[in-house]
Amino acid sequence: MIRAVLVDVDGVLVTGRPTDGLHWSHDLERDLGIAAELLQRRFFAPHWTDIVTGRVGLRETLAPVLAEIAPAVSIEALLDYWFAHDARLEEPLLQDIAALRRDGLIVALASNQEHLRARHLSERLGLAGHVDHFYYSAAIGARKPDSAFYRHVEQVLGEPPEALLLIDDTIENVSAAQRAGWRAVQWTASRRLGDIVAEAGE
Repeated sequence: MIRAVLVDVDGVLVTGRPTDGLHWSHDLERDLGIAAELLQRRFFAPHWTDIVTGRVGLRETLAPVLAEIAPAVSIEALLDYWFAHDARLEEPLLQDIAALRRDGLIVALASNQEHLRARHLSERLGLAGHVDHFYYSAAIGARKPDSAFYRHVEQVLGEPPEALLLIDDTIENVSAAQRAGWRAVQWTASRRLGDIVAEAGE
């Protein structure tokens, strides 16, 4: 019997730019003068794993990179742009989450996030008010699909793995959850969350 549903954030509950759903960096070069490919190569590719698992901070790691590739752009300007443009909430899914919680299920977020954006998602976007818990990689010290992420969630929730259902758009995360003994389904926006939960619980 499923007692808790763990929902991924990016690609599931948050889907790109609020205006059109495109990736947050689609117009980054036009708006801030930073080529998205250069930011990916100089910042995200070499540093993101350490940042998203909490080993280093976002600001302190971004600062020297930004000073080299875009010295006229402040760290806060880039972070404000990123967080504001990566914030499209899937309202139908929020409604489905509310229905599950009314039925007595625990619903939590299970996401690979660093601390600053996790706080933004929780407080500025208000996701904390829609779920029971928010489990994210920088706070845990491990990211999906690492088994330590799943074990941590089990221990904190106090539920056996077979009582947990992960909804995630990344197949590697889904497969890892299944190896950990969870039920897990790859997300597709064409399905309603309640139907997925009902089928997974059969």
